[in-house]
Amino acid sequence: MDNASRVCSFCAMDNSNPSIVFDANGQCNCCRDALNRKPHEWWTGPEGDIRMRRLIATLKEEGAGKPYDAMVGLSGGIDSAFLAHLAARKHGLRLLAVHVDGGWNSEPAVHNIEILVRKLDLDLHTYVIEWQEMRDLQIAFMKASVLNQDIPQDHAFFSTLYRTAAKFGIRHFLSGVNFASESVIPRGFGYPSIDGTHASAIQKRFGSLKLTTYPFMSPLEYIWLTRVRRQLTIHRPLNYIDYNKEEARTELQREYGWRDYGGKHSESRFTKFYQDIYLPRKFNFDKRRLHLSSLIVAGQMTREEALREISKPIISVQDARRETKFVAKKLGLKPEELQSYIEAPPVPHSNYPNGMWLHRALLRLRNMTRTLLPTRNAAAEAADVD
Repeated sequence: MDNASRVCSFCAMDNSNPSIVFDANGQCNCCRDALNRKPHEWWTGPEGDIRMRRLIATLKEEGAGKPYDAMVGLSGGIDSAFLAHLAARKHGLRLLAVHVDGGWNSEPAVHNIEILVRKLDLDLHTYVIEWQEMRDLQIAFMKASVLNQDIPQDHAFFSTLYRTAAKFGIRHFLSGVNFASESVIPRGFGYPSIDGTHASAIQKRFGSLKLTTYPFMSPLEYIWLTRVRRQLTIHRPLNYIDYNKEEARTELQREYGWRDYGGKHSESRFTKFYQDIYLPRKFNFDKRRLHLSSLIVAGQMTREEALREISKPIISVQDARRETKFVAKKLGLKPEELQSYIEAPPVPHSNYPNGMWLHRALLRLRNMTRTLLPTRNAAAEAADVD
């Protein structure tokens, strides 16, 4: 499963990803880049306290007289759960919780969402994707043989997020994305889930249904909501505290009876299959290396501990067989049919129509704006706008 032959001298990344480059000391460009960004993206001391107080004050001031101060996504996972706890209970923000049900919630994830909403007295807006459409789109992506199989779930989340914000007149979103556990990302890894042009093209090429309710976001709608209307400013408050996932897990279990669901992002049964089976077998990529290397950069794990963890099988043979059978049955496929999609040669996302030109242009525009306007106001300084 793992044909890697060289591991970074500082973190747990290896040369299984072609974009990883090692320097003369054997350190990879991924953790080196994360370490360079660390002072500018994660503030754990007085600077973090100042930024958090400034953010909370801004949200309460702008939310005065309105039903909500901000939105928060709830997947049932640990990061979003702790963020909701932090924002609502510790800082008294009035939150609208948003959840997109793509049909793959694990039982612990459902429990976690229900108990957090009840104990924090949050309003919950749930968007349920019509299952036959989600199923058809996910099979289309399997047939396309591309890397990012989470696009059908993630694109629905992003588009629902912006549309819900517009519907309720909300201008701020609190994201559970955090530097502590997600700082190490290979350059060029993955593919942006917000690209509705790409998702729609793959559906038209390989799908069997005309999707009428799935929330595709067109390029024009994306530009309108994000750049013209500037509907949402996205904040990452977990970057203003000394966020430690294990301590967060303990606190959530004590306060809410929060239930664990296994590995990172495994609150979705499909994402668990994607990370534990699809990626390692098809792309020889073990995503644990990203998460564990991030913890090394954060100073929350040693390289030796990470390598011991990676030396363990990512999933047992029995569990892999059970998960594959579950996903196949859920998608209405025979296990051998799903297996054939896993074993098929990988196809680059760029082989299919896409809107990457737009994302590259917007990224260049953002970088130019930051260069020309280096002094940013308090809200923008706290934000990370996607």
